[in-house]
Amino acid sequence: MKVAFKRISKQYKGKYALNDFSAELENGVCGLLGTNGAGKTTLINIFVGILKSDNGQVLIDGVDAGSLGVDFLSRIGYLPQFPQFYKNFKVMEFLRYMCVLKGIPKEQGEKRAKELLEIVNLSDAADKKIGALSGGMRQRVGIVQAMLNNPDILILDEPTAGLDPQERIRFRNLIAKFSENRIVLLATHIVSDIEFIANQVILLKDGQLLKQGTPQALVSGMEGKVWKVTATDETIDEKLNRLKVSNMMRDRHEIHLRVIDDEKPDVQAVNVAPNLEDVFLYYFEEGEPWSS
Repeated sequence: MKVAFKRISKQYKGKYALNDFSAELENGVCGLLGTNGAGKTTLINIFVGILKSDNGQVLIDGVDAGSLGVDFLSRIGYLPQFPQFYKNFKVMEFLRYMCVLKGIPKEQGEKRAKELLEIVNLSDAADKKIGALSGGMRQRVGIVQAMLNNPDILILDEPTAGLDPQERIRFRNLIAKFSENRIVLLATHIVSDIEFIANQVILLKDGQLLKQGTPQALVSGMEGKVWKVTATDETIDEKLNRLKVSNMMRDRHEIHLRVIDDEKPDVQAVNVAPNLEDVFLYYFEEGEPWSS
């Protein structure tokens, strides 16, 4: 399957949330990476039919998604940024309810729900009320409901927001597991969510496509732009004011700065290997020096 966004635009009160956005998705995890307000949720809402774009179209294997109607929606699994649950529902009751909404036959849905609860390690919580679950457990219930119809396309909007580090790792592993033979579009502003599981990354800023490529290709494009600069207590303030510092670490009497710059930023600066976070900071920096 191939998804193509063709020149998608959407305005709110004269301001572009998306502006002439075009990209293609294929099987695997695609990380939609951008700061808050970049247009990620607007793009997803257009994709799933919640919003109508002002211009452009979404194509599924070359066919306009709008013309596919219910058939297209039946191929999608969706976990919104702020999923709403009936807290008094027990987990299995909620999943049965979602099966009815998705038109999944009763026996098939029961079997599928139990299989997915086993995969996400929530079988023991099947009879617990959703309101009694932790945030991470509720997110796992959310991805189970998104996977009930075995979708061709799984859409996740900021799925790890508010999760602790252990739950974030658990959720990332689940996404990687569910990505086989389907498209997973994962919108996030957290680089670590996609750094090791994404096949493709889309950088979205102010509603426009900045870059699209594999994580490896995007990182390779940063070669020669990431530097290590050493400072002391006497020179640190001057360097923080002058340089674009993404990170700093004290080592006894020295302070090591990670600096992003197209040119050698300091006489003693040495190049270091870039990573995906450096890519994010390079493209989403607002023009002012960073300081930590």
